[in-house]
Amino acid sequence: MVLNPEFISVVGPTGTGKSSLALNIIESLAANGIKAEVINADAMQFYRGMDIGTAKLSVAERRGITHHLIDWLEVTEESTAANFQAKARQKITELKEKRILPIFVGGSMLYLASVINTFQFPGRDENLRAELEQDLIEFGPAAMHSKLEQLDPVAASRIEPTNGRRVVRALEIVLLTGEPFAAALPEQFESYLPNLQIGLNSDRQHLLERLAERVNKMWEKGLVGEVRNLIDGGLRDSKTARQAIGYAQALKQIDGALPQDQAIAETTQLTSRYARRQMSWFRRDPRITWFDYQDPNLFSAVETLVHTELAK
Repeated sequence: MVLNPEFISVVGPTGTGKSSLALNIIESLAANGIKAEVINADAMQFYRGMDIGTAKLSVAERRGITHHLIDWLEVTEESTAANFQAKARQKITELKEKRILPIFVGGSMLYLASVINTFQFPGRDENLRAELEQDLIEFGPAAMHSKLEQLDPVAASRIEPTNGRRVVRALEIVLLTGEPFAAALPEQFESYLPNLQIGLNSDRQHLLERLAERVNKMWEKGLVGEVRNLIDGGLRDSKTARQAIGYAQALKQIDGALPQDQAIAETTQLTSRYARRQMSWFRRDPRITWFDYQDPNLFSAVETLVHTELAK
């Protein structure tokens, strides 16, 4: 077990109730004289205006608890794990100086790993990146993914062929360093600071049903209207935000490329696939203590763990 954790992380697949659990933990800590605040670790919740499709808590739903690194980017700005690492570690230092316990909440795997682990990102080569991005435009993500598969089959197996941005970054690292992209990932499980990781998951079928219901509710709440508003703010020109699951499908619906039922079905399928990839990633980390989100005694068990670890 982790001794004297300097921050806590609530992790796991999308749709498992991480935000609610984190708020309950913070309220429990406050009752015992320990102040804690949330640091968002959902990369799509960085963006202002991307609320419905990211299941972002409204200000009222945050229960008066401060949330950091949420709504800090415009949709036209690129989100990177390296930038998040710098921002998040600076925020950890600021909160510690104020005797506030940081609690990371989210499921963006590489972003979380970059903060939790001792890790430095490989450098960048702007000329090489520009060439690769031009190739992406000219040949498409599938062709670029095939190229990556030839150079680094392990990396290719971990990246969706449709995620051109991540394919380009993997190719950049492979071509720049001469080493596999996988070797550049922060998976060595050497903690940056003492920390406690709490994982949420449950029966796979239950989660799939829960995710399908969640996607349907996004459309009912007005995701398409939200995307229309974001188009005016430059969503189509973004490198990161327009690729978000749900937003890409809503764009296709607006453009007439997908009817609504197919847009919902595709979003549900991609969300389920993403949840599977998240679980595959997090399962490799032996430091995570896992809990079943359907367990009626979930909070009691988590609360006991948190208070026990902080008391050491």
